[in-house]
Amino acid sequence: MAKSDKAGHKIRILVVKLSSLGDLFHVLPAVHMLKLQLNATVDWVTQTEYVPLIQCFPDVDRVIPFPRRRQQGSRVRFLLELLRHRYDYICDFQGLMKSAVLVRLARGARRIGPSFHREGSRVFYASVAGDRNKNRHAVDENLDVVRHLGLEVSTPEFPVKFPRLPLEKPSPRIALVPVTRWKNKCWPEECFVSAGRQLREKTGASLYVLGSDEDVDVCRRVTDDIGGPVVNLAGRTSLVELGSLLSSMDLVICNDSGPMHVAAALNVPVVAVFGPTDPTRTGPYGQLERGVLMGRRSCRPCMDDNCTQGVVVCMREVTPAAVVERGLEILLHPRMH
Repeated sequence: MAKSDKAGHKIRILVVKLSSLGDLFHVLPAVHMLKLQLNATVDWVTQTEYVPLIQCFPDVDRVIPFPRRRQQGSRVRFLLELLRHRYDYICDFQGLMKSAVLVRLARGARRIGPSFHREGSRVFYASVAGDRNKNRHAVDENLDVVRHLGLEVSTPEFPVKFPRLPLEKPSPRIALVPVTRWKNKCWPEECFVSAGRQLREKTGASLYVLGSDEDVDVCRRVTDDIGGPVVNLAGRTSLVELGSLLSSMDLVICNDSGPMHVAAALNVPVVAVFGPTDPTRTGPYGQLERGVLMGRRSCRPCMDDNCTQGVVVCMREVTPAAVVERGLEILLHPRMH
């Protein structure tokens, strides 16, 4: 039902979520519920490199690029765009000082911050959505703003429309994503190699290796060690193309990473290996029971990017055989998670 005042004013919402890849998708269900229930226009502030990605979110009417580099011209253009409209609700989903400053600069009185605010950002919000509770998934945490506005929290949806990319290799298609930002969140390269080989032998799958510009060397080694026909696209795709590729996969083998969250949002089955991080909070949403494998070390999850034991034992406890077994189970019963 449309929401408007007596003058026919349509509600306008500003979303501030600057980064990073997986976190942007965690906000989508909340934005979708706000858009749908308030019949609102949604503008979204994000870092420049994510603008083409946010443009694939159909709930977003306008994307405002936030320049990371301090270039005077870019900053002026950004402020002009930010101040173009007055907003009924300004929602910060980042919770950092830099995002809170943007919230304060924007025009509108209803400035809402997240329960996980830090760096003193609370002083810039008129109110905070929900109580601080880190023992839940980030998607559910972001839904606090929906509750805060007295709206209904429905089943989370992730509206995104990536352009289709024609792929020559036949199904089943399996993506291997061997790198993530924290080194100790990375399942060993040789494990990806072994799992990729076995899955190809058992299913005849087409293998794709995916990664960013920084991941090229690791992905090349994984590709070479697997041998045979493997499509290595590391460093050769934009974020939008990455989304398009993931949407065409039948299975994604990965670490706790941004591409894992993209695949989960697209309802593409994953097998994600977890070690120092907690899947309860940052696992593949909707696939936590079936799509996550993790070691049993008592020290995990340590939430630390430096393993005090020198070798990340918790990651090595997950064997290629376990990943292959879970992957075969998923391929036999696709989309059932």
